Amino acid sequence: MAVAPVVYGASERPPRGDYSRAMDDYTCPQNWGSYTEADHDTYRRLYERQSALLPGLACDAFIEALPSLGVKDRIPRFEEINERLKPATGWEIVAVPGLIPERPFFDLLANRRFPVTDWIRKPDEFEYIVEPDVFHDLFGHVPLLFNPVFADYVQRYGAGGLKAHDLGAGELLSRLYWYTIEFGLIQQTDGLRAYGAGILSSSGELRHSVNSPDPLRIALDLVRCMRTKYKIDDYQATYFVIESFQQLFDFTAPDFTPLYEAVRASGEIAAGTTIASDSRITVG
Repeated sequence: MAVAPVVYGASERPPRGDYSRAMDDYTCPQNWGSYTEADHDTYRRLYERQSALLPGLACDAFIEALPSLGVKDRIPRFEEINERLKPATGWEIVAVPGLIPERPFFDLLANRRFPVTDWIRKPDEFEYIVEPDVFHDLFGHVPLLFNPVFADYVQRYGAGGLKAHDLGAGELLSRLYWYTIEFGLIQQTDGLRAYGAGILSSSGELRHSVNSPDPLRIALDLVRCMRTKYKIDDYQATYFVIESFQQLFDFTAPDFTPLYEAVRASGEIAAGTTIASDSRITVG
């Protein structure tokens, strides 16, 4: 599955979803009663498929947190998840009708409110969907919000995003989100594992990212990451690898302003391209 660019306003496609329901901050009621039995069945089948693939491919922290979503046989009610999430890390999930602009997205994260698209894909989109739906957002993103260190990283990212927006660097910072929160890999003692939501919610990319010899895997470097373009319609050609969530959190402590200047001075790098300074990580 491919997901839309995380800087939601940057999508070239018309946004999908009923935006007439949205408030000024783009949130809306989940309207759980509108889901059909077919919708719940789609969620159930997606959950069963992805959860069966996790051992040996997903990071331990994700596998441990996944039961916190609650029900598996239907689309969960957001308020029921929040009853567990809020006491755990101070986060809550809020419904949105679809892709939302950059600044409201950053503002929600900065205030520990994670936007979850409330519609679900149609049965003929089971294997591939362009934009994130409720399954991608719930299954892929929400479990790690129960992890205190990762949850703090996402909040810090949102706060940094507001500053980046004002500096005209939102697109550069979006690459960090893409290569960590969406498509990040982590080195565990027992091997390479996935923690990014775009990987964890995709059957094909989960295997590809961890096991395939084809993609380039690099130890996370902030400037290198923000220079690297990404793919929105195919498996990633480059993945960035962290050692721990604490390392990821610590990386985002400094002021990014000089980093943006360094990125702009150095130029972009195409996905899958190796440069001399890369610290490459191999599999197998």
